[in-house]
Amino acid sequence: MNLPDYSYERRIWKIGKLPAGVDEAGRGPLAGPVVAAAVILPKECEINGLNDSKKLSHQKREILYHQIKAVAVSIGVGIIEPDEIDRINILRAALLAMEIAVKKLNPKPDFLLIDGNIRTSLLIPQQAVIGGDSTCNSIAAASIIAKVARDLIMYDYHNIHPEYNFKKHKGYPTKEHYEALRKFGPCPIHRKTFKGVIWK
Repeated sequence: MNLPDYSYERRIWKIGKLPAGVDEAGRGPLAGPVVAAAVILPKECEINGLNDSKKLSHQKREILYHQIKAVAVSIGVGIIEPDEIDRINILRAALLAMEIAVKKLNPKPDFLLIDGNIRTSLLIPQQAVIGGDSTCNSIAAASIIAKVARDLIMYDYHNIHPEYNFKKHKGYPTKEHYEALRKFGPCPIHRKTFKGVIWK
């Protein structure tokens, strides 16, 4: 995506700061972790086709995932498992995953651009950007890294629990997933506090 002159990233670069884009994947699923990514891209970096991961095909995400990893200054990934999601709730888990991802960055960013409308508790200047994964390159990159990283985890879980077909729906609430839950009940990676997971 081509950044306009007034974009958040350009503003931050112009004052000599190093921004990191932050996003997460997996708030809505009934199973599996929530995964966040933080990405620092080189200044004025343009990656053809970069966009919100939800607007990209699986194949395009895979290609961009490797392109981002090849050019990024730094990438951090944070993962919060289902039992912790059940313990602290999904919103707090997503924020915690973001904070873990940011703390893994080297060099450390001077500013965070976070997709959505909620900021982290990190003591780093930050801006929540609604729709940021469609308007900020670094947030779009983070959304792709988080989504692909989570998909890879769910492929592994499919091999352990093939009866749920996680490789297809990645734990999201689909008709097929609900039918499997009715038949087999929840497995260890299901989020027990989510509606529809426990059938009585």
